[in-house]
This record gives sequence, C-alpha cells and structure tokens, in this order.
Amino acid sequence: MKKMLLLGAAFAALALSLPAQAELKFKPGEDPRFHWANYDDLKKVDLKGETLTIFGPWRGEDEGLVRTVLEYFQEATGAEIKYSSSENYEQQIVIDTQAGSPPNIAVLPQPGLIQDLASKGLLTPLGDDTAKWVKDNYGAGQSWVDLGTFKDKDGKPGFFAFPYKADVKSLVWYSPDNFEEAGYKVPKTQEELADLEKKIIADGGKPWCIGLGSGGATGWPATDWVEDIML
Repeated sequence: MKKMLLLGAAFAALALSLPAQAELKFKPGEDPRFHWANYDDLKKVDLKGETLTIFGPWRGEDEGLVRTVLEYFQEATGAEIKYSSSENYEQQIVIDTQAGSPPNIAVLPQPGLIQDLASKGLLTPLGDDTAKWVKDNYGAGQSWVDLGTFKDKDGKPGFFAFPYKADVKSLVWYSPDNFEEAGYKVPKTQEELADLEKKIIADGGKPWCIGLGSGGATGWPATDWVEDIML
C-alpha cells in the first residue's frame, strides 16, 4: 500500500493490530438496525496482504469502540489494520509527517493543523469524486466540502479531509417564557448577544449558567466554550 497520509475532520504509542479473525459485535446482514450494503461492497475489495495504518485521538473506552468499527473493514477486505494513538497526538502527527513516516490515515479535529500540513505538501488529496460524494450524501453538503478543502504547497485548493465524526458542542439554551416575561429578544449577532448580556446584568440577573461537569477530564467543556466565543 502506497505510503500516504489521508485525513479525516487524527507513532509515539505502540501500533496494535486488530485480531486477524475478530468476533464481530453484530453479525453482518442479520441485524436489521444497520444498513449492510456498504459492508457487502467492501467484501468485493480484496486487500489481503495489505496493511492500513490509522493514527487517531481515541484512547481507552473510545479506542475500543473505534476498533469495533474497524474490525468490519478488516473482516470484509482482508487488510491488516494497525491503529495507534498518543496523548500528544497533535504534536506526534507533525513529527511523523516531517520524518517521512506518516500513517495512511490520520484523524485530526483541528482544521488549522490540517491546513498547515497541506501547505507543506504532507497530505494526499482525496480527489473531486470524494468531494462530490460528500456534497451529495452529507446533509450540510457543500459546507462540509468547504471545511475539508485546503491549499497545498503550491497554493492550489484540494479536498483533503473527509468528515468522519462531528460533535455538537457549546449550544446556548434559553427559556422562551423567561425571555417573553422580561421582554428580551433572542440575539442574532455576537454584538446583540453582548448587549443582551449587559441588559440582563443591569436587570439584576445572571446571564450565563455553564455546565462544566467533565468527570476526570481536564476541563474541555470550558475550553470548547471559550474557543467558540473566540471564533
């Protein structure tokens, strides 16, 4: 398999192969909750003897879930899959690409980092056909294509990042009854939001209530919220 780096919207850690004969969690074709057409199509692709390296951010329980999904690809195609991660995966992927030893696929959540790698010629474009597939099959269509499009080292735009997993974060909830009672209007711009915040404070209220219960995590809810405000 050609050594190239393809990115989805992430090898300091030891790369571990999936078992050659994995016990699939759901038997293909028998569980009606799933659409098995893609799995049947994959069975037509013979990748026996090939190795697919994937580098991503998932560790612990999340890694276990990802491996459960990857087992279906391995079972259908015959390819050997080696998945690896690192606590500092954002820094590690830079080191690996610059050293000429990138994984075939990296999963990265930072568009800025993807742009930096693309501008240095370290990524392989996915092509117009893949971009068209995303446009035709993703609900947000062209916006997802735009999000995965970056300029290469020659300044030419290319589709480099396939949106694999998206999370909805930092939603702002409000009580319509309370707004109606106080005479507040839902803001449509950042400036209107700032004005409303000042008005609520002037009225003796507290404009924000932020949930930061992240268990044993390192405060990512607050980080995400601040990043959204900055963006």
